Order: sequence, then C-alpha cells, then structure tokens
Amino acid sequence: MTDTPRESGYRPGYEVAAEQVLELIVRLGLRPGDRMPTEHELAGQLGTSRTVVREAVKILSALGRVRAQKGRGLYVADDEGMLGTGRWGSFFLPTDLDHVYSLFEFRRAQEMETSRLAARRATPAELRAIEEAAGRCREGFETGREELFNEGDDAFHTALAAASHNMFLQVAVREARRLQAQSSLIGLRGSVGGHAAKAVEEHDAIWQAIRAGDPEAAAQAAAAHIDNTLDDYRREIQQRLFSSR
Repeated sequence: MTDTPRESGYRPGYEVAAEQVLELIVRLGLRPGDRMPTEHELAGQLGTSRTVVREAVKILSALGRVRAQKGRGLYVADDEGMLGTGRWGSFFLPTDLDHVYSLFEFRRAQEMETSRLAARRATPAELRAIEEAAGRCREGFETGREELFNEGDDAFHTALAAASHNMFLQVAVREARRLQAQSSLIGLRGSVGGHAAKAVEEHDAIWQAIRAGDPEAAAQAAAAHIDNTLDDYRREIQQRLFSSR
C-alpha cells in the first residue's frame, strides 16, 4: 500500500477501504471490464467487514470506478471515454500525492489553453454561459450552499471548455476534473479548505479576460486559479497530518 494521509487516522473506515480497493485493482493488474473479487473476498483481503466494503463499493460505483452487476459481481468500470481516459482512472490513486500533484500539473496546462482559446473563440451565447456559471458559483459561496457552489464551479469549467471549440480539450477537462473530484471525496471529504472565496474572484478574473478577448490574460488567470487551488490543497493536507498527531 502507498504511504498516504490514510495513515494519520482522520478518515472513516469506508474511505480507507475505497482507497485500498483501488490499490488492489492496480496490484492485481485488473483492467476496465475485468471482474473483481467479491465483497466477501475483498473484506478478507482488506481485513475489514463486508459492511465497510459495501459502503466503499458504493462510493467507487458513484465515482465511476467500479461497476456492480446484480447476480454477477463487481467489475472494474469500462467507460474509457473518447480519449481512453478510463485507462487513467485504472491507475489513478486519489490519495497518492504524487498522482494528485501530477493531475494538478495536467489541469494547469489544460485550463490555460482552454481559457486562451475561449478568449479567441467564445460566441455571445458562450460568454453568457460562462458569466452565468460564475454567478451561480458566487451565489453558492455567498449563501453558504456548497452544492450550488460546486454546481457553478463545474458549470464554469465546462462552459470554458465548450467556448474553446476544441472537442478534445472538452473531454480532457471533464475527465481530469472527474479524477480530481475523487481525490477530494475519498481523500479530503468534500471541498478543499477555504479556497471558495478566492475561487469566486479567480473565476471572475478569467471571465473578465475572456470577455475582453485577451488570450494571454485569460491563460494567466487560469494558471493562477489552478496554482492557488493546489496551494490550498497542500495546506489542507499539512493541517490534517499535523492535527492528527
């Protein structure tokens, strides 16, 4: 098993089990579509109860990593997407910090180019979609509605990708965000730290640059947004590690 924040003891058992199931998939060399051990077998291999394993499987099913077929068992999810992104998911471990940091590097490059192209190509309707998504995110933050904030955040980045008019970037942005959501859910339980207030302002900076038709300003604003999100992620990890000692 990898040396992750799991060791610090701040996570519920079913989250630890979810991470261990992902590690087991990697260790067994299972590929998308392959059959997995049963819940009973997983409980034995992980040294935990079937109840905990069942909850872990529910999380992994919701995240699109495991597929449960009634009467047939558990399978590694086989939705590979347009770019074969299921292959990324088959080795990505949400609490392996090297994986997470590499994902942030990848997202930084994606979001910079997406924003750069959006500043050049966005139609009036796409500009409105970006603005509306940013407003939804801001409303969620100001009213304390985390679900609305997250919905606006997803809509904002999806709208940016759509405005790039590059179908490969659209798919890559969606899949990278899906993987990052897994690291938040399994590793950190929800939104990371106190970045929401800054994220609202960073979204506005990206939007303003795109509306002004300034590709480089948009790219730099996107880079700052990802960099600040990563910094907050690192601070949250450090805080949880030290507070658990």
